[in-house]
Amino acid sequence: MEKTKGTEKAEGINRAQFLTGAAALGVAAAVLPSRPAAAAGRGLRHRGVVYTVGEGETPGTAWSAARMRRDIRALRDELHADTVDVTGDGVERLTASAAEAAERGLHVWLQPTFGDIPQRDILESVAECGRFAERLRRQGASVDFSVGCEFWLFVPGIVPGDTVMERVQNMLNGNFDPVKMQRNLDRFTAKAAAVGRSVFHGNLSYAAAQDDEVDWRLFDIIGIDYYSYFRHRADYVRELRRYLRWGKPLAITEFGTCTYKGAPEAGGMGWDVVDYDKDPQEIKGHLVRSEHTQAAYLVDLLSVFESMGLYAAIAFEFVTPDAPHRADNPRYDLDMASYSITKTVKDRPDDPRSGWHWEPKEAFHALARQYGRCAHPQ
Repeated sequence: MEKTKGTEKAEGINRAQFLTGAAALGVAAAVLPSRPAAAAGRGLRHRGVVYTVGEGETPGTAWSAARMRRDIRALRDELHADTVDVTGDGVERLTASAAEAAERGLHVWLQPTFGDIPQRDILESVAECGRFAERLRRQGASVDFSVGCEFWLFVPGIVPGDTVMERVQNMLNGNFDPVKMQRNLDRFTAKAAAVGRSVFHGNLSYAAAQDDEVDWRLFDIIGIDYYSYFRHRADYVRELRRYLRWGKPLAITEFGTCTYKGAPEAGGMGWDVVDYDKDPQEIKGHLVRSEHTQAAYLVDLLSVFESMGLYAAIAFEFVTPDAPHRADNPRYDLDMASYSITKTVKDRPDDPRSGWHWEPKEAFHALARQYGRCAHPQ
């Protein structure tokens, strides 16, 4: 998975791991009408996948415009997604990917996620991306703009700590003031929403962790990164209904699980099965790889979202170049700890500069069938 957003990266830990692990803690014509999402009836308005545009951890996994263009075509033509959540850092990567998705006729959910840089710089980058999203919208593209993702995690000054890693550790260790944190979070969220409104005149949103307290009056669409696990379908519905009380559309901005037996039960901590202190990194314990487990969980949740008539469901994520699959050696099969619906296969597994390609997992095929049925009902 891609590294944490921002100029400073935490060694051995990536954005998805922070996001899911920490989550376990504790006015234009295009704007949607103000009505409860549940009133939309059965089915989803948008079905998609997260496409992260990080710079890559190694020379071999560095971002490539040519590869991005191939991926966008594949998620449209093979996955049958109608939406792509373009997220990550790097304004040029974000805007190039969003433009390609729009050109291919996809609905664009553009969500810059910058971390470990000053708040002023984050807001300036949000404004730049928002202006680009507005240009796409005025040109006729279908675009929603999210001002960011879980600010308490990525934005300095909300939780103590100069880096994402430090903030996560302070959260886990209880080294923070919850009241002060919420006050700081509210203040920055309001600033980001104001910046978004000033440059983008379509539907505005934000991606929050499940337990975050957010003033959703600031946004047109409620965005939730959702990693719950329940044995009974009714429990998912009960939990999700609490987000509908605002009377606004609900988008599941992330949902998914890792690729081993027992991963869904681990909830947002499914990623925590890698020993990052080892070189090379390796899987801890004796996990059993199971693409079927991942696929079944995704399809089960998707059926819940469809039954509730939610605005969007966006699976996390399309590809994770820095967590390669090793069929020959399960101990080093980092793809087991990946949320990706494709597996990265390197030409030379032990060479950081090696070329690579992705192959679809069972989850890819399962989502493709479901997305295809939704797009072309019988």
